[in-house]
Amino acid sequence: MSLDGVTPRSVMRSVAFLTAGALALPALAGCGSEDPAGKPLAGQDIAPAARARVADGGTLRWAVDAVPETLNTFQADADAATTRVAQAVLPSMYRMDHTGRPAINPDYLESAEIVDTEPRQVVLYKLNQQAVWSDGREIGAADFAAQWRALAGKDSAYWTARNAGYDRIARIERGANDLEVRVTFARPYADWRSLFSPLYPKEVMGTPDAFNEGARRKLKITAGPFTVQKVDRKDDEITLARNPRWWGAPAKLSRIVLTAVPREERAAALAAGTVDLAEIDPAAARRITAAAGPGRASASAGRSASAAPSGDTSASPDGDASGSPDASASPDRDGSASPDRGDDDKARAGESGRAAKQARREPRLSTYEVRKSLEPAYTQLALNGSEGPLADERVRRAVARALDREALAAAVLEPLGLPAVPVGSHLALAGQFAYADSSGALGDQDTAEAQALLADAGWLPGGSLKKTEKGEKAAGARGEKASGSKQDGKDDTEGRPEEDDGVYIVGQDDKSGDAARPGRSGRDGSSGKEEKDGGDGSSGKGEKDGKDGKDGSSGREGHGPRHLAQDGAQHLKRGGAPGAYAPRGTAAPAGARNGVLAKDGKPLTLRFVLPSGPGSDSLRTVAERIRRMLDRIGIRTETTKVSDESYFRDHIASGQYDLALYSWPASAFPATDARPIYAKPVPAADGSLSVEQNWTRVGTDQVDQLFDQAIGTLDESEARSLIRKADARIWAAAGSIPLYQRPQLVAARKNLVNAGAFGFGTPVYEDMGFLKKGVRVPPSPSGSGR
Repeated sequence: MSLDGVTPRSVMRSVAFLTAGALALPALAGCGSEDPAGKPLAGQDIAPAARARVADGGTLRWAVDAVPETLNTFQADADAATTRVAQAVLPSMYRMDHTGRPAINPDYLESAEIVDTEPRQVVLYKLNQQAVWSDGREIGAADFAAQWRALAGKDSAYWTARNAGYDRIARIERGANDLEVRVTFARPYADWRSLFSPLYPKEVMGTPDAFNEGARRKLKITAGPFTVQKVDRKDDEITLARNPRWWGAPAKLSRIVLTAVPREERAAALAAGTVDLAEIDPAAARRITAAAGPGRASASAGRSASAAPSGDTSASPDGDASGSPDASASPDRDGSASPDRGDDDKARAGESGRAAKQARREPRLSTYEVRKSLEPAYTQLALNGSEGPLADERVRRAVARALDREALAAAVLEPLGLPAVPVGSHLALAGQFAYADSSGALGDQDTAEAQALLADAGWLPGGSLKKTEKGEKAAGARGEKASGSKQDGKDDTEGRPEEDDGVYIVGQDDKSGDAARPGRSGRDGSSGKEEKDGGDGSSGKGEKDGKDGKDGSSGREGHGPRHLAQDGAQHLKRGGAPGAYAPRGTAAPAGARNGVLAKDGKPLTLRFVLPSGPGSDSLRTVAERIRRMLDRIGIRTETTKVSDESYFRDHIASGQYDLALYSWPASAFPATDARPIYAKPVPAADGSLSVEQNWTRVGTDQVDQLFDQAIGTLDESEARSLIRKADARIWAAAGSIPLYQRPQLVAARKNLVNAGAFGFGTPVYEDMGFLKKGVRVPPSPSGSGR
């Protein structure tokens, strides 16, 4: 999990209370219908080239955030650099293809299949007969068995961060010969392909001491196209060198040097020519584009845009600030309808002008280009459901239904030339096996419904509001001042428009539609004029009048009967969720849009906690737009900016927030990897609440059961269906709201090929290299020549 520029050390668990009654799930695709998984929104942008065109030799200097504390990916302090090293030097039975699905790695594995299911599941691995460790020993069953014992969770002497899947194995043994490994499971395990990737030698996994300390600072035995030649903590570098015992296609590069370069220093490092490949932020991308000149800049833009089939693009991974556009580069979806459009255009023009001037002073930048793709990760709005107003599912749903996710995605992605497509699943991304857009289980943006939910929960405009004395808590977490932003004691509350005293009663729709609602014409219950004014940062065109929503319901009142919860019965809109709509007759005063909502004498104020680091500009931009959207339904927010170092440790993980923005990776194995993020918190022995990685503290027994069923079935179609059902229930619980895939921007030498923005795919390290002199790569599928 990550936010832009801040990375927690571990990955992945959840309290929401669905209203009584069966949840109506969105219809899933049946036989013969189009696969809802679709295709990836963006392809890789790596300047692909045939190996014959790549020169032999050379050193690739690749920027990383830091030299990793450990080279053991199964330890808690492993990071992205740890993974990068492991991919280059260790066996992996499977690697991800361009669609984010696991594919057999033929360098290590000839085949792997389930050969028995009764009485137990048995998987037979047939290894590549050439596969050997760097000391000459064959890779075999002893290595598999050592890794299983270390990660099974039965020996507490091993300091492991996770054991998912390994704890379901009963035994591992040699097959018919040394090249076969039989793995017998005690319980069926759907995600068996996730195991043994990477695979460490038995010398690392065989004893607790070797596991805990032996692979932290060095890896003596490896089995990849590269070996770990040197870990230099003084100069903050790791040098990987060609493996002379590698049996596959020889590595084109002689060395890969992973060098630590802080995010804020990467533009300077590129200008100085000290790195060849680096993930960058949008400001650095503008400088590189400006240095390329107008013609090349337009070609690069065309390339990255067409790199996304059906017009999509990028999302950046853990700890990656590369997808963080700054505030000036985040326009509203329809700028023509937004009062901020002129300012945004001027700001971007100013940025471009400054970038062009700076580029003329940095001629080395013209030797680089920007490569873009979507990372398998998404940014979400997290709602802490453990206490305060958000413990009420109606308030959480009101927050969710106030959001224009399309506008938020556009604010981040469109300025980067990337497709602005909101994420429709918590558990997979477009193109992955388990993906389906289940957001209809919660419903589309609808301000009137959001207001009605708040009213049903007892939050009324000015209702019984008493003056909050100094030191007294407001309704939100920690009771901070409403609608401001504070950092170091400063408050930057913005002015607010006057209240509209109109009242809309849910369920009492006039057949003429908007005539029944004074001052309202948009689908969400706001006036057409106000919508065009862009009060929430989105355009009026974003409101789809009269169009059916994803949940199958009418897009606006007056277009057919409304089936809302009433008299304790659940009358569900198709694809809707019980409790997502307020009972008939519930008042949703238009005045709530700008007035202070209160309950039991306290105003409705939510604490919005954000990181303050330079790599988190996009989060703060998105947070400000969310603040405006919530303000329209009467929810006040106070933004609190905290240091990157304390953001997760002191606020997210400890539950000291109401609203927060951070990212999760989308795994190819959601039944295993996503369960800890969404499972229901349980009381620990010491009386505390055990939440694992469910930092929203929102979960249900139903979700837990669906995950358990998905992980225990060997029918892939059934497993996919169960994961999609679990996702629909996670949407309905409204503990977290997926917003957009994170963009990845990578600066690369123009003559560097088979490297860059990898998207879903696992890098192929042996193919990376520099073009031979005089060789040019034909135009890439993304549209620009080299």
